[in-house]
This record gives sequence, C-alpha cells and structure tokens, in this order.
Amino acid sequence: ASFTIALRTVDNVTVMIKLRPGVLVGCQIHVENFFRSELKIKPGDNMTFNFTCSTPEKYFIMEIQKNIDCVSGPCPFGDVHLYPPGLPRLNRTFTWDVKASTKAGLELKFSTPWLRQIEPGETCPDFVSYNINSCIDKATVNIGTFCRNGSVSRVKLLGGVIMSLHLPWNLPLTTSGFNIANRASIKRLCIIESILKGESSITLMSPNYPLGFPEDELMTWQFVIPSSMRASVFFHNYSLSNCERKEERVEYYIPGSLSNPEVFKLSDSQPANIVGSFNLSLQGCDQDAQNPGILRLLFQVVVQHPQVDENVTHLVDLSKEWNMTVTIHFEGWPRHIPVMSEPICLICKDPRTCDRVLTLVSGAVYRISFLCKDLSRLRITAEKGISCVDLRWCQRKIYSLLVPKAITQLPIQLHKFIWKLLAPDLINIEITSPSLKLQQHVPEQRCNTSYSYSIVSATAETELNVGVFCPGGSIEKIQMRNNVTISLKTFGKGFLNESKHQDLKMSFVPHIKDECSFTVSPDPKAKVYLQTPNWPYGLPPYVSISWYVVVPNKQVARLGFSKDRMGIACETGRAYVNIKEETAGAEETVRREDELLPESRNMYHDFWVNVSNCKPVDKTQLTLQFRVTLADKQIDLGVILAVLAGAGVLAAIGLTVCCVKKKKKKSQNPMVGVYNDNVNTQVPGKQGLFTKGRKNNESHVYAVIDDAMVYGHLLKESNGSVSPEVDVYRPFDGPIGSLPPSPPPLSFRKDIKRSSNTEEPPPLTDTDHDTYTFAHQKPGQSEDIGDTSEKNNGDTSTPLLENKEEDGLVE
Repeated sequence: ASFTIALRTVDNVTVMIKLRPGVLVGCQIHVENFFRSELKIKPGDNMTFNFTCSTPEKYFIMEIQKNIDCVSGPCPFGDVHLYPPGLPRLNRTFTWDVKASTKAGLELKFSTPWLRQIEPGETCPDFVSYNINSCIDKATVNIGTFCRNGSVSRVKLLGGVIMSLHLPWNLPLTTSGFNIANRASIKRLCIIESILKGESSITLMSPNYPLGFPEDELMTWQFVIPSSMRASVFFHNYSLSNCERKEERVEYYIPGSLSNPEVFKLSDSQPANIVGSFNLSLQGCDQDAQNPGILRLLFQVVVQHPQVDENVTHLVDLSKEWNMTVTIHFEGWPRHIPVMSEPICLICKDPRTCDRVLTLVSGAVYRISFLCKDLSRLRITAEKGISCVDLRWCQRKIYSLLVPKAITQLPIQLHKFIWKLLAPDLINIEITSPSLKLQQHVPEQRCNTSYSYSIVSATAETELNVGVFCPGGSIEKIQMRNNVTISLKTFGKGFLNESKHQDLKMSFVPHIKDECSFTVSPDPKAKVYLQTPNWPYGLPPYVSISWYVVVPNKQVARLGFSKDRMGIACETGRAYVNIKEETAGAEETVRREDELLPESRNMYHDFWVNVSNCKPVDKTQLTLQFRVTLADKQIDLGVILAVLAGAGVLAAIGLTVCCVKKKKKKSQNPMVGVYNDNVNTQVPGKQGLFTKGRKNNESHVYAVIDDAMVYGHLLKESNGSVSPEVDVYRPFDGPIGSLPPSPPPLSFRKDIKRSSNTEEPPPLTDTDHDTYTFAHQKPGQSEDIGDTSEKNNGDTSTPLLENKEEDGLVE
C-alpha cells in the first residue's frame, strides 16, 4: 500500500520516518525511483511512498514535530489535534515545541481520565505515555513522564514547553487528550495539579528525578481533595544537595491552619490526616559549585475516609521500661513493602504525625491512634536489651522475660518480642521455666501453642541456633555461653490469653564448660524428644552439648537414639557421645563417631548425655536426636526367686541346728549357752529382716558353745568348784533391743584368746539370719566332737562359720 503525506507550510509540521534503533535493515522506503531507509517530509511537501515489506512497523518509527511560537505572535490555544491525518501504522511520537516568554505561563490541561506519573524506565500498561519538559532560556527540565488514567489534571509551566505523546502502531488514537492555555506568570518552575476524589493514592516525583532538582528553584503540587476526606503525605525517597545559602525544605499550605505555610525538613515526618485540599512546595538552595550534590524527592499522598475511631487514643506507658523499643508496623515489614496503591494503615503519635511504621522508645508515655479500617493488618515488634557487667551484682538478680502489659493491651497483634541478653567473658546465661517448662520443637513432637521461643547463642564469629521451644514440656533449664537472643513469636490471637501464664526467667551464672546445657525433668509416663542445636545443619566444630535428665523415684527411663550412628567423618579430632548415670560406681558409656551408638537402655538414676563434635569433613554434619520414655519400675522375677531361695537355705540351716542340738544332749559333757554382751547387736538399715521384736521371737536363743574351749580358764581359776549344770538353759535377764544381734567382727573373733581389748570395729554391712559360732571339744571328749575336729585338721581356735563368712566376703 502507498501513503501520501501533504504538509501545509502554515502548520509548521515536520514528519520523519526512520529505522528503529538496533534493528537491521530488512525493509526499505520506496519513493519514486529510489529506495531509502529514512524519509523526511518538511512543511509544504507532498510526498507519496510505500514500504518494500508487509510489516513496516517492525522496522520503522515515525516522529511528528510541530513548532509553536508564542513569543513573536499569537499562540493557537485550545485543543491540540493529531496532524497530519492518514499516517502509516507505525510507532509514532508527536512532539509540540512551544516557545514562550518567561514572563508568561503556559497551562497544559488534560482531559479525563487524566494522568499518572511514573518513574523513569517504567512502562505504561497501554504503551501510551506523555513526557513534559520545561524550557527556560536554553535550559531544559524534565517535569516527568505520565501514563493515562490518573489524577494529574493540569500542569502549569514557566516559559516554553516541549510536550511529547508516544503512541503504539496499533492504537488508532485521533485526539491528543490535552489543550494549551495562556496564563500569567506562576513565578516558579511549575505547578502540578492532582484531583483526588475518593480513597486513592498517588506517587509523584520532583523534576529531573532521579537526577537533581534545578538549583534554587521552587515548584508546587496542588491537591484538590473533598473536605470529607483525609490526606497523608509520605516521603519514600529523597536526597539533599550541598547548600551554600538558604536551606532545602518543603512548605505546606493547609486551609484553616493557623501557621501557614508550615515548613518541614525533608527528613521530618510529614503531615498526615489533613482535612481537604492543600498545597505542597519544594524549595531548593544555592548549591556548592565544587560539590553541588543532588536534591530529589519521591513521595506519596494517600487519601482515606475518616476512621470511626480516629479520635480514640491508646495509652502506651513505657516510662518504667528501659532499653526497649516498640515498633508498630504493617504486616510483612520490613521485607515486604505494600504496593503504594493499596489502602494503608496509619499509626499516629498525634493527629498530624502519622506513618505506616511508628517506633516508640522506653522511658516515655505515648497516646497513639490508628487510621486504619482493618487493624488486623498491623503488627507489633518489640526489642529489649539486658546486659551484665559485674557478676557480683547481676548474679543475685532474676529477670522475668515477660511481654509488658503496655503492649498486650493494644488492639494490635504482637508479632515478635526479642530479648537480647549480653554477657561478658566468663559469665553465662541461664534460662528457666519453673512451672510451664519448655518443649523442644522437633518433627516428632511439634509445638501447637499460640507462641514459641527461638533461642540463638552467638558471638562475633559463630552462631549456635539452640532451637525452637514452646511452653508445656520437660525442659526446666537451659544454660548457654556467649550472648543470647530469645525471640518470642506469636501465632494467632490465642496469645492474649496464654500470655497471662508466662513464666520464662533469666539469670546470669558463672562460666560453664559446655556451649549449651539442658536440664530435663520429664513428667511421669511422658515421652520426650530432644535434638542437637543447629538442626538440621549440624553442630559447629568442637562444640559440646549436654543434657541432664532427672529420673523420678520408682520410675525407670528408657533412653534411645533415632539412628545407629553419628553419621559424620572427622577431619580433625574426634566426636563422642557419653552417657553416665549419677550414682556411685556407675560406668560411663562412650562412643566415637566411627562406632555404633548405644542401643536403647534403661536408666534407673538421673543421668547425663553429652555430645561433643570434632571438625567434620566437608558435607557431613553432626545431628543427633534421642528420646526418653518414663515408666513405672517393675519387680524383677529374678529377685523374687533369689528371695525364695534364700528362705529355703535358712530353713535348711535351722533344721541342721536342731539336729546338732539333739546329738549334743547325748554327749557326756554338756555344753553351756553363753551370751557375750560385748558384741554389737545393731545392724544399720536391716530392720526389715525381722518382722517380730526380740521379745516375740527366739533370736536370743543361742546354740551351745564348748565352755572348756572358750571359757576354760575361768573354770581353772575356780579350782573346779563350779560345775556347769547339765542340759540347763540359763536365760538372759538383761535388756532386749528391737534388732537382732549381729555376729562379732572377724577381727574380734580371731583375737579373742590373745587380747582383752573390747573396742568394737565398724560393723559389717552384710548379715545372715541368726548366725551362730560353733566351738569344739578336744579330741577324746566325744565321738561327734572328734569327727568334727578331724574335718578341721585339729584347728580348734577358729569357728566353722568364720571360714564360711570369710569365703563369702572374698567371693
């Protein structure tokens, strides 16, 4: 298809068709007998041409420029038309270069739906954009780039203007969408007017953004807002130049204000909750010629309906707190920044000082209010620091890690409360939960409470993520070296009720040998899962962790690991798992990283589990998990059988004694029962062996003892005048105790003939029921006695049972 473009001289329009930047020549323009890659049509020309390809929009663009002189002659004010008609379907740019005196002003008025300013490099959704440049003498200032469908209704400029309209090839637009009017001098660089009717948001930038605002210039934004609405201003990005004279500032003119204009620094919190229309002006300064710097500004104006509770204030009393900050912010802050077009929630320290994020510090009292339809979109993040310099002072103090009521009483959900605990060298930190105790969050035992604690122990070089814990477990105490950060994080609204029962406490304690130590006190019949810190990334090299597990009385703990090996290989050093019960004589179980972990075992006393790491080779990490299950102790069947067997042995001994007594009665020389009152008759801790008192049993009845062998020297001293009575038992008339007598110590019995020292050695810990000592007559006195003497090789000075007891002790 061929195209004909006829330009009138009076219109002062020039048309240029040229190749798109970066496109290879794949199509040409055919004019008469020539083929060209570029075509220029001047005012007064009439030219017919065609393209050598069917898709010229892929290769060519078109620029249409109209020059308007308002200095030497009258300006063609009114609607601006797209001229000439019948242009090829190419991407095209219409440019109107209007020259005007700086003593006059020009106004660009846009038809609805008005314009919206965009940042440099941003693209309009329909690819239709306007670019406005102001020309003062020979200087050109870029006022901004705009898309359709916004709130910018007019732009007033001082001096000339270069206005450009960019249209895509497939959009059959016939009108420019604006008109030009003449105005008196505005005495500033420009005025941009925005009409905001309902709840909305607009983003605007200073001229030349992101480059610098012209030196010592002044510009104004006018915002037309219904008096029933509220407006708030937020500066999102700005920078300041280096001023030699004056000061860069912004000025607000607010109808009804008693202090117009209200002057603010760019670094100040800008006015909020403004009723109705207002003006905002940006004033530059005289810049340092050697180092001018850059003045630039990007800001947002948000218009909202007045809130029902905008006059409701909430008291936040932080006067008694110290070293604490409270930040009220939108959900997702600071990682997520909401889109500027979204409705926002504002937090106000006073009716005119509002922002999306408000930080309160300890030591002051605040009265805050909210401009927000949905308070559930707001969150609170607080941080408190606790430090210790002198252990002599802070060791005596216990700190309660509780969320202050000043925070929990606000109608805002607490997102996170962070305690930063700082301890110098040789001072450690202890965390306790006396009543609730803590449960470690592990895959097999997840926390389902409305809040949890994340605990991290860190130095300047390393960081140890101790784990995530929640209330209602078995961990009573955690001791940690280094500085500690505890982050309380909430889940849902249930925290308001559960927070009333918080009992987490902290104190500073002397140095501990492990990086971290847990004290675990499981509830009866509970199953506790525990795992090493830094899960699942593994313990840092050379770190040692300990668990002290309390086993209740009458219960047994079943200890088992979740895997059979540590699963690491050491580059330097060795990794160990140590297990030891807290009881006398307990053996310690030790396993290295190249050995199998201990199998599940029963622990009858409190015990320690220690895990110490080496420097693992690459791609191997030490992660261990174990469980402790409590159960009631069961009576061992073997113990019952042993007791029954012991009773049988005692019965047999009793029968043997009776037989011996009957045989002794037949002997010619009767034996005399003698009681030795120098023997210790108390056995500590053995009361349960006799169910009857001595008055009710026969434990004080003794077998006969050969008086000739044991007390023969007494008979000799009496010259035979005393004859022992035959077959007569002489009862003991002295006091009778509640415990059975114990046998004399071995050393006493051995030395009874050689020493009259009756000092009593320490009692034996083991005893038999009704133990007796047998002595024997000399050979020839009795047949039975003679047989017994032969079996003992003629040694009549050592009792039989003494040999048996000595053998038993050796065994």
